[in-house]
Amino acid sequence: MKFERKFGRKRKKSNPKKGLLLVILLAIVIYLWYNAEALINSFF
Repeated sequence: MKFERKFGRKRKKSNPKKGLLLVILLAIVIYLWYNAEALINSFF
């Protein structure tokens, strides 16, 4: 019970900006992953 309460409080406090940043970072990583071949070929 104690752990659930602590976890619930922690989740509520979470910064929405941090979540947005993670989503943007994930989108960039996915974009780079799908375009990795083209990017590598352009370098060499």
